[in-house]
Amino acid sequence: MDGDLGDFLRSRRARIRPEEVGLPSYGRRRVPGLRREEVAQLAGVSVDYYIRLEQGRGPGGPSRTKSGGVSDTVLDAVARVLCLDETERAYLHAVARPRRPSGRPAAPRVRPGVQLLLDSMERTPAFVLDVRMDVLAWNALADAVFDYDRIAPDARNIPRHVFLDPASRTFYPDWPAVAVQCVAHLRVRAGHHQDDRRLALVGELSLKSDDFRRLWADHPVRECAFGVKRIQHPVAGLLTFPYETMALPADPDQNLLVYTPEPASETTERLALLGSWTSASTVPEPTERA
Repeated sequence: MDGDLGDFLRSRRARIRPEEVGLPSYGRRRVPGLRREEVAQLAGVSVDYYIRLEQGRGPGGPSRTKSGGVSDTVLDAVARVLCLDETERAYLHAVARPRRPSGRPAAPRVRPGVQLLLDSMERTPAFVLDVRMDVLAWNALADAVFDYDRIAPDARNIPRHVFLDPASRTFYPDWPAVAVQCVAHLRVRAGHHQDDRRLALVGELSLKSDDFRRLWADHPVRECAFGVKRIQHPVAGLLTFPYETMALPADPDQNLLVYTPEPASETTERLALLGSWTSASTVPEPTERA
């Protein structure tokens, strides 16, 4: 266990008010949220046990599994007290009992069948992401929107674009929300792959971006499985995309993202024009149109 576990637990107990879990609140507190002893009491473990858990010192005693990790019973009790949702609960289990590295991770490769699937999506931008949100493959419309073919392979990474490219704040009109979603998604991936060398990206972004460092310290944990994203394209103007994220069962470290504009919407019309311009290699100059 590393500092992620303690930081996560502290951030989550800080957001719970005593009265929310049936405890009396006695005036002002030095710190917001629940105290450690209150979490321990409500979870049914000793105060020393919980302190050791939060400090990452590996609590001992009967609540450890035969393999030496913290038991499901204890983690589920703590998750209940801290009102964790399903994604946060899974993250807690992952960071409390990290998997041992199975060797150096192989370079991610997208199967030919997946690329054929991407290419068959002629009306929707679609692409594949790996654990650290590198863009591994894409179709023609995704290239028309994001210009992936012209980006160096090392730079085809969503967090790098969001936090290190100044143009991203114009490209994403809702940049603050996109930044939080990006960090929350990366947090989930990092929790399940703590020993993956590919996630050295987190340290790099923490050094280079104050915004990333602040958001990472807030410990947002959320699966961004679906939603709506707005993009201010330099040529096509404002594009509004509902999106869906799907796991690839044969490639568990890869996700397929599909942007699906509403039928007969302005975005659908602009996307069709953008696709035709790109295929004809006659993209017009950027427009001020919104």
